[in-house]
Amino acid sequence: MSYILNIHIATETAIINIIKDGKILGTFTNNDTKQHASFLHTAIRELLQTHEVDIKKLSAVGVSAGPGSYTGIRVGLSTAKGLCYALHIPLITFNSLELMALSAIVAIGDAEALYCPMIDARRMEVYAALYDYKLLEIAPPSAMVVDENSFADILHSKKIYFTGSGIDKFKTITKNINSVFINCRISSESLCSVSWKKYYKKEFENIPYAQPLYIKDFYTILKR
Repeated sequence: MSYILNIHIATETAIINIIKDGKILGTFTNNDTKQHASFLHTAIRELLQTHEVDIKKLSAVGVSAGPGSYTGIRVGLSTAKGLCYALHIPLITFNSLELMALSAIVAIGDAEALYCPMIDARRMEVYAALYDYKLLEIAPPSAMVVDENSFADILHSKKIYFTGSGIDKFKTITKNINSVFINCRISSESLCSVSWKKYYKKEFENIPYAQPLYIKDFYTILKR
């Protein structure tokens, strides 16, 4: 049997879960971003104790590498790396935007539409990416300044579901009827799905060289 500890503290809702052979054993969440770091270690300890899993039985650790909160990304990644080093187990990383998109796809289920997760950056800036119903990447993660022309070429012919902490910025300026805004946070099930798939395919990171996905380049329009 394989146990995986998953850590996500890169966005407004922190999620820590432990899965066994692709099934969730337990999940802890926290909505106070200022407490994510302290919540992390308590949640890990209590999850393991509650479900009677010896930490030495972990087969891998998964963690969100970004984008999102710089502090959350750094703390989460350093914790995951430390555990993997100490236990001699693989490290799995996920993209926060992909997790958001998957959660929205499962919640909405519109196979003809596209899905655009947005994470608030600053001013009119967001971190964003674009995915289809099968979670195939249409436009890669990037930092962008949203304006009334953002996504215009795609919205002309396709419905896009926008989700995440950055959508209010775009919602106030777009007039396209194909823009649909939804409140859908990353789910524990999404962490489970992505981490188990990567574990099964042995898509592991080189622990010393695993880097956070901060996304520091900014673009005015996401073009495709």
